[in-house]
Amino acid sequence: MLKDLNLYGQIALVLVIIGGICWGLVGLFNMHLVTGILGNMLGRLVYIVVGVAAGYLCYLIYIEKTKKV
Repeated sequence: MLKDLNLYGQIALVLVIIGGICWGLVGLFNMHLVTGILGNMLGRLVYIVVGVAAGYLCYLIYIEKTKKV
């Protein structure tokens, strides 16, 4: 499926991977990397964009699973 992703899918995948690493840092070390670097307001915007990217990937997976052969 990864090789079938368009540009938006590839960008969404990178954002979700970065978001997962950031949440891992929060869980392990209570270190909020994004808000520490970008500040509270811009950091929230980044988290929203990562959430939208995750939703888009879920949509792509749903479409792939419901395709008729």
